[in-house]
Amino acid sequence: MRKDDSTTWVQVDIDGKLAKAVNYNDLTGSINVNDNIILNTTAVDLSLGTGGYHFVIFNYSNESRRIHGNGHIMKLRYTPYQIKCLTAEEEASPYHDLFNEFEDLNKKVFIVGTLHSMLAPLASMIKWLNPELKINYLMTDGGALPLQFSNTVKELKEKNIIDKTITIGHAFGGDIECVNIYTGLIAAKEILDSDITIIAMGPGIVGTGTKFGFSGVEQGNIIDAVNNLNGTPFIVPRISFKDSRERHRGISHHTLTVLTKICNTNGKLIIPKLSDDKDQFIDKQLVDNKLLDRYEIIRESGIDIVEALKYFNLSITTMGRGIKEDIDYFITLGAVSRGVVRHLNEGEEY
Repeated sequence: MRKDDSTTWVQVDIDGKLAKAVNYNDLTGSINVNDNIILNTTAVDLSLGTGGYHFVIFNYSNESRRIHGNGHIMKLRYTPYQIKCLTAEEEASPYHDLFNEFEDLNKKVFIVGTLHSMLAPLASMIKWLNPELKINYLMTDGGALPLQFSNTVKELKEKNIIDKTITIGHAFGGDIECVNIYTGLIAAKEILDSDITIIAMGPGIVGTGTKFGFSGVEQGNIIDAVNNLNGTPFIVPRISFKDSRERHRGISHHTLTVLTKICNTNGKLIIPKLSDDKDQFIDKQLVDNKLLDRYEIIRESGIDIVEALKYFNLSITTMGRGIKEDIDYFITLGAVSRGVVRHLNEGEEY
């Protein structure tokens, strides 16, 4: 058994076979050896990307659920697991007046990604380039809802790569809870005073193999929200040449759909410098999808992401592939981080 204040990872006996399970202490109370529990095994049964974990639904040996703290805003509303949170906006919050007094984001930088696997490379590269920058993470509710499920976030905080976290919508567990993306953006500026806020969903993007049927469409709405509040959005493209699915070759159809059909404003789109043939492939995608006129295209080198991840001793995978198996995906994230740091340094070379 392994545990922290919010989560306990246990081994469970299911018909004589051992399996892994997650217990969220705030939802189902504490758990101990020999407890009799009910599990949700659906994701493992379907071989979905939960890391092979079941989830504790109910503990017969500890039927009390811990509901504590202040606040009147419910997350997971109208479900058996609805929990109360003290959101930063509500009247009982010490920050309530900040939201009424807010004017705009004053060009603060927000990096808008999609996959949770983008977070650690982006943050570590920024911190490697400039250790003084204050980086916070805003987690949406497009993937996992409990922030506690992310071991990546725990590791990034332990290594002082990111500072604080914000969870919005029905996502919960952040240092600051907010109702929606707009108040989450305001909290990042007014409460956390972020130099850079990285925005992405938690683990587990939803996809259906259709043009619009993926939870990453939220990227377009977030870019618009940043612009609507006068922030500076840096757009993270999903780029790979190792994915076996043609729709994810080069710039993924996820990114292309967001930038052509969902996003109504603009932003700084960082494109990595790769090999000549790959650069030409991506250039054609940019032209064919008419992105050159809609977005500010910035080309950057990102190969130093290899050194940044090594420096912080981070081992990150995306869709089961590490940096050696999908180097272009990681170079893209390194390029975005370099572009952001250069922007904050007013174009300074380094």
